Amino acid sequence: MRQLIFTSSFKRAFKRLVRRRPNIETRIENRLRLLVDDPFTPTLQTHRLKGKLVGSWACSVEYDCRIVFSFVEDSETNDILLIDIGSHDEVY
Repeated sequence: MRQLIFTSSFKRAFKRLVRRRPNIETRIENRLRLLVDDPFTPTLQTHRLKGKLVGSWACSVEYDCRIVFSFVEDSETNDILLIDIGSHDEVY
């Protein structure tokens, strides 16, 4: 079973985001469940990133909230490393 790996930068960004917008926490948790089950479900709008984040992926929580992640290739289950979360401008 695929697992989520939370980086310290993701945890800090998550806490900061939830402090600013407490009502988004449940939505993020739901999206993370979807990400574990199927990272490419159309609901997430998962896409590959370019530029300084090449090799990473992003998915949408809502209109202006993104989760940046990468797949851990050396794991048998393709675990997901959560890198950052925030608005489009904050994470890109």
